[in-house]
Amino acid sequence: MADTDSGADDDSAAAADDIDDDTVADSAADDRAVIRTGRDFEQAYRLDAAEAGSFLIDVGEQLRDADDLTISTDEWTLPFAFGEPVELEIDFDGVDEPELEIELELPGRTDESAPDVE
Repeated sequence: MADTDSGADDDSAAAADDIDDDTVADSAADDRAVIRTGRDFEQAYRLDAAEAGSFLIDVGEQLRDADDLTISTDEWTLPFAFGEPVELEIDFDGVDEPELEIELELPGRTDESAPDVE
């Protein structure tokens, strides 16, 4: 069933404009916004364990096989050239309701080289 109410489309467009103005630049390749260096971006997801595991496998394969990581949705894409070392933190809170947190921090890659010593 098609929605012909332009109010919903206007709200979506306004929200997309807010994202573009504040955190991203439009991609020339498609309609998705490209998240660029120099901007802050954060998106949280609540997933079932199988979907989160599949995502982590995909991330792990890109980390293993490439020097760049690209994460995307239908609305945005985030290309990231990562450097070394990668920081992995495991935090277990066993008090009250046990919780395990696994955090991966990827530094950005720099193209700078050391100066010459003469």
